Amino acid sequence: MTDSTSKVTVERCPGLYCGRISLGNNNYSECGACPRGYQPNEESICLACDSEPTFYDWMYLAFMALLSLVLHWFFIDHTNRKKTTKSLISLHISALLESVIAAILTLLLVEPYGSLTIRSCPVSKLSDWYSMLLNPQPNYTKTLYCTQEIVYPLYTIVMIYYAFSLLLMMLARPMISYKFTEKKGTKSIYAALYFHPVLIILQAMLSGLLYYSFSYLVIAASLITGVIHLSGCDLSSYSSVTKDIFLNGRNLTILVGHWFLHAFGIISLTQLTQLEIHLPILALVPFPTIFFIFTIQFSHPSHLEDVN
Repeated sequence: MTDSTSKVTVERCPGLYCGRISLGNNNYSECGACPRGYQPNEESICLACDSEPTFYDWMYLAFMALLSLVLHWFFIDHTNRKKTTKSLISLHISALLESVIAAILTLLLVEPYGSLTIRSCPVSKLSDWYSMLLNPQPNYTKTLYCTQEIVYPLYTIVMIYYAFSLLLMMLARPMISYKFTEKKGTKSIYAALYFHPVLIILQAMLSGLLYYSFSYLVIAASLITGVIHLSGCDLSSYSSVTKDIFLNGRNLTILVGHWFLHAFGIISLTQLTQLEIHLPILALVPFPTIFFIFTIQFSHPSHLEDVN
């Protein structure tokens, strides 16, 4: 953030996020909310944010985008369990293209406009996401409203992305479902009309908590859902489970997807600051699957019944 005006001595505003706008000639406005894209400094002067998102910020935005895409793919597959995987490929590709195009359009409409880079304000603590809860009340009389997007644009950019994603889906998916998959994508479209508003509400209410915990959530979710998926395979023997997992196109795709999400969580958590340590950790991503396969004889219910 530009700090050229911070040398001017002004009375500090109450609260964490109230600031004064420069009016020129060393004059400043009354305390209030800073304009969008601005953030108050330690002297309560509103300064324009001119930094770029950190690596962790980009990973958070990628997580919110992946959350929508994974839900699209899940419902496309879940609502067509009896259909062949090949007939649904066009729906999966459509969901991917919708997400990519929505992400590009979102970046183009965020400052600096027309560029795939964005200007952002730094995030320093959890309360930065919830300025609406921290409006001060000087002398316990009148509330001073200083609600603003302190984490600009990380809060609103996700909602813009979801809006574009939903719009593109409604424009493209029904036609693709009708022409290429014999209307097999209808239920997944209805599901998206429900989960997109839920994601927007989730971002509005829990964005700060998600920002600081999404890495752990991704790692835990990828492990749990991975085990659930593997448990649905043929576990009668080592050869059968290996064949069902690695020679079945659908199961292998889902497995690789879980590996990708697990690696994504590790990368976002470590930020790859120490490659000599973090790269070997990434090489262990397939280990839970291997461990699951080699311990089937000890955990399969039929084997436990034999022991009893």
